[in-house]
Amino acid sequence: MSSSAERQLGDRIARELYRDPDYLDDAILGEYVQDIWLRLMAAARLRGELSPELEERFAWTVVLGRDRSVNAFALPGGYLGVHLGLIAVVSSEDELASVLAHELSHVTQRHIARIISRQSEQAPWLIGAMILGALAAASNPGAAGAMVVGGQAVAVQGQLNFSRDMEREADRVGYGVMTQAGFDARGFVGMFEKLQQANRFNDTGAFPYLRSHPLTTERIADMQSRQQLLARAAAAQLSMTHAMLAARARMLANPEVDSLRAALLQVQGEPATVMSAAQQAGALYAAVLAAVGLREFGQAQRWHERLQTVVRGDQRASYQARLLGAELALAAGDPRSASKLLEKASLDAGSTVTRPLLFLRARAWTQSGQAREAAEPLQVWLASHPRDAQAWQLLSSAYAAQGQTLRAVRAEAEVHAARLDYAAARDRLRAAQELARQGSTTDHIEASIIDTRSRQLDLLLREQALER
Repeated sequence: MSSSAERQLGDRIARELYRDPDYLDDAILGEYVQDIWLRLMAAARLRGELSPELEERFAWTVVLGRDRSVNAFALPGGYLGVHLGLIAVVSSEDELASVLAHELSHVTQRHIARIISRQSEQAPWLIGAMILGALAAASNPGAAGAMVVGGQAVAVQGQLNFSRDMEREADRVGYGVMTQAGFDARGFVGMFEKLQQANRFNDTGAFPYLRSHPLTTERIADMQSRQQLLARAAAAQLSMTHAMLAARARMLANPEVDSLRAALLQVQGEPATVMSAAQQAGALYAAVLAAVGLREFGQAQRWHERLQTVVRGDQRASYQARLLGAELALAAGDPRSASKLLEKASLDAGSTVTRPLLFLRARAWTQSGQAREAAEPLQVWLASHPRDAQAWQLLSSAYAAQGQTLRAVRAEAEVHAARLDYAAARDRLRAAQELARQGSTTDHIEASIIDTRSRQLDLLLREQALER
């Protein structure tokens, strides 16, 4: 299977994932996972595992899912799915990196293309339906029937899982990539043990591609034997940053009222003396999110003040605490306080414009009536990140706040295009064209851009029709 054909199939599947209610574009968790992912890609490139052709043609996109199961999966074309349940259960960046490195190696070693090639008698749309059906079954076995097309797909679905030889190869290559990137090799063994435990509860036998496979003692022993060659080092300790982001994953994956109340009870009832500083940071972070979810902003502010005290002196943790404080302030309708916290967070980040900082600033400026100030940095960001759907959505809101309706509608169209829903994007552009025809003070440059993008999307839709 060619790399371009694999990418087309991956785009087809990703389009459905973006429509899934469980899809989550959380800038804070996304930044955390993306930083690990980019380090692993750099290591794979250095080791010669990532060829220039694959790097150019594949998406290399991480998609987060609001699912509590401990799982991650590779998809055709360089897409990677990560469940929030996985982020919530790992004890360190190293354990998360071990899963991502394993996934990355399935892609770089072309395991997916090899498996799909065996199913050459199946149409690409049917293979895509089987993969989506397996994804649905992983989260909800009862929903799989609505996604898997026909009895033939059900019969073949099991053949899409990686073979044991491919799993061993992904372990071996992933281990090398992970250690090359500077992560602790012991994360592999720790993650294997967690997945083995998790599979006792959530393995339905229907996971796709890289699923949470039943992990054998042989594979764990193999990783342990590799580590005997390394110099012994002190066991990695839970960091405050990881504890906070794991707490975020737990709260976003389970936003029910009972879960929110339980997070508040933990900090109210657990003596601080029995918890490490990292555990306290995680518990307080969860409590702030829980109080915000319950609209109890005064309580959220008190827990946030305690959190800032706990993380003082840890620059990375302080950065995360201030981002959380800005989210709290915006939810409470106080954009001025949010902006002050974001200025301090910017110093923690080394004055780097990170995605969470950019997005929270844009929300603060728009909320405080400074939509023009919000739009300009978003435009700069989108010049180098044109497929960032959330950035387009924020830009649309900033344009709408300025009364620039035509630009706002065009930005809405780009949101859909970034998520590969070209039909919806074209519909929004047609609405923009109608506005341009009716308007008395038309922005002619914007109208020209809209016409050009509409033709481009028509071409993409024709190409999609030919693929079927």
